[in-house]
Amino acid sequence: MSTRNEQRGNGATNASRRYHEQARAHIAGGVNSNVRLGGTPLCFASGAGSHLTDVDGKVYIDYALGMGPNILGHAPPAVIAEVSRTLSIGQLFAGQNAIELELATQFCGCVPSAELVRFGLSGSEMVQAAMRVARAFTGRPEVVKFEGHYHGWFDNIFINNSAPVASDDPVPRPHHLQSAGQSRIASDDIAVLPWNDAAALERYVVGNAGRIAAIITEPVMLNTGGILPREGYLQHLRRLCSDHGIVLVFDEVITGFRVGLGGAQGLFGIRPDLSVFAKALGAGFPVSALAGRREIMELIASGRVNHSGTYNANVVSVTAALAALRELAAGEQAVYRRLDSVGRALMDGIAAAGRRAGLPLQVSGLPAAFHTCFAEHAIHDYATYTRADHARLGRFLGALLNRGVRPTGRGTWFLSSAHTDADVAETIAAVQAALPEAG
Repeated sequence: MSTRNEQRGNGATNASRRYHEQARAHIAGGVNSNVRLGGTPLCFASGAGSHLTDVDGKVYIDYALGMGPNILGHAPPAVIAEVSRTLSIGQLFAGQNAIELELATQFCGCVPSAELVRFGLSGSEMVQAAMRVARAFTGRPEVVKFEGHYHGWFDNIFINNSAPVASDDPVPRPHHLQSAGQSRIASDDIAVLPWNDAAALERYVVGNAGRIAAIITEPVMLNTGGILPREGYLQHLRRLCSDHGIVLVFDEVITGFRVGLGGAQGLFGIRPDLSVFAKALGAGFPVSALAGRREIMELIASGRVNHSGTYNANVVSVTAALAALRELAAGEQAVYRRLDSVGRALMDGIAAAGRRAGLPLQVSGLPAAFHTCFAEHAIHDYATYTRADHARLGRFLGALLNRGVRPTGRGTWFLSSAHTDADVAETIAAVQAALPEAG
């Protein structure tokens, strides 16, 4: 075995544990996002390409990629070089800079539905802007979301991301708040429906269209599993919204610029009214966007609908995003051909390993972002996802981490253009070795 492999990760290292204990004395929970609470308290010293190195010097093939943003890998040279070049000119002007116009021009050239765009820093904030401007545009109060879909951690929309499921659940679903301290009335004008169920969607919309301002959806369900829309479902959603004057909002925080230069909307040939982008847009730097139809976005442009932010379009973020989009578009989108090739090989290899082990290991999603789970049944929505064997998945992910392979803690795998064929081969070997420990 090579020296590099001998240094592969082995769960939480001694130095990581020591760091975590020290951090808890000053940082709430020892982490700065609740997504990082629990699990293995790893502390990383550096990232390069497809690999992370922890504070003990152990190396991991990284498929978490910062929870999705690092589509070009860690510290991508082209992006780092551009950001470094602009650091000396300043970061915040409380005014405009030419780079934000370059980015907007490039962005709108990539996303067909983007007639106007606004930039921010996080997906959560841009979801709020989307709901606000949709209500202003339609004069209606209600927003429809789907169970299992995540659209940020703000009180009004942070509901039914995870919730108890019964076979006779009504439509719309009863609200399930996700956090202590949430306002119980903040989500009163949110209706929660099951996803991928065209009949339930149509019944609710036809009966309540007069009060629905917007329907927001992940075009691919990637915050909970890696669930693709059923054939024709997104098209049906588009038709319903058009027929009833409802604003269709695509939450492309994960899929945007990850599954294609035009996002999932380009992949499926759907034109939403508004879209939210983040994560891969900045290739690891904080930036987000709300984009869509001119007549809707003009409500923001005119000042009638407020969207503000001190750090919006800061020089570092827009420089990083512009460099990232140029890299993604280069060579007639060579990055996406690479992601498709490497991702498919990895998905096929993991699935084959599951079959050889005689385990119900499912691999679902798209090559650039997919999910692994253990289930005997087909998974097509949140309810069927909850019946998968999550305890077995946890054991499997832990065994992989011990072998230096790091997907996300929920079983989602993100690919980058930095992942190599050798990474794929090593990962499949690790999967094969880890599966017996899944039980």
